[in-house]
Amino acid sequence: MAINPITQRLILIPSLILLTSCSYIPYVTAPKKIPVQFAINANALFTNDQYSQLLAQYVDDKGLVNYEQLQKNRQPLDLYYAQLAAVTPQAYKSWSAKEQLAFLMNAYNALTLLSIVDQTPLKPSIRDIPGVWDARAFQVANQTHTLNNIEHDTIRPTFNEPRIHAALVCAAMSCPPLRKEPYSAAKLDQQLDDQVRKWLANPDSGFRIDRQQNKVYLSKIFDWYGDDWKPQFTVENQFNGDQKQRAVLNFISSYLGPEDQAYLKTGKYQVNYLDYDWSLNRQ
Repeated sequence: MAINPITQRLILIPSLILLTSCSYIPYVTAPKKIPVQFAINANALFTNDQYSQLLAQYVDDKGLVNYEQLQKNRQPLDLYYAQLAAVTPQAYKSWSAKEQLAFLMNAYNALTLLSIVDQTPLKPSIRDIPGVWDARAFQVANQTHTLNNIEHDTIRPTFNEPRIHAALVCAAMSCPPLRKEPYSAAKLDQQLDDQVRKWLANPDSGFRIDRQQNKVYLSKIFDWYGDDWKPQFTVENQFNGDQKQRAVLNFISSYLGPEDQAYLKTGKYQVNYLDYDWSLNRQ
């Protein structure tokens, strides 16, 4: 499944956004800039080596994180943050669309990890961190960004790519699993499709069909961000639900076997959303 062309060029302008989903209560004070701990030469070649090593070491096969050990050995994460900050806007703009998207998704997930391990003691949920999405500001490509800004003001409006919702992980049990490797331009389509399959395979937080009750259960993420699937996947005479739900089911069906595809296309079921577990995605 190819990534569609960029609908607009990236504009790196820090801003805040209030959502009813992955955002917490809006913070009323100015964003707090999280300091960069290491000096990195801006001319140095950017790599994901530090991030790759910590993902392999602290993330298990289920996408759960050993936050206790990561907090004790956080230098690779702090170094990676310094590398994210040191990238120049000129270098970023020279990259391909896939390189830009991979960079931003890795930045979002790494800075989410950083937000968690910055708390002593560790919080039971990311939502227990005041202003985690809209008041903690980071340096990314030499610009100031909150997590909300990266996801909602940059990635979503810039890239016509709904699969990013399977890749951006907000550190909750009902989030898609955190991948054990960084995203890369060379493998991005394969990685995103694999993320979607892993996400949908979890009947408690991704997707589930209950034929006995004639019900289909979707992740709450498909409710919050379902409109992102409408431009590419809207259908009128198949599936069930409103336009947003039909578009989501059309998308999901391409990842299922023939029997489940046929069932979804009949539309003879009720669409429901799974409860969202905000507890920390910790091992």
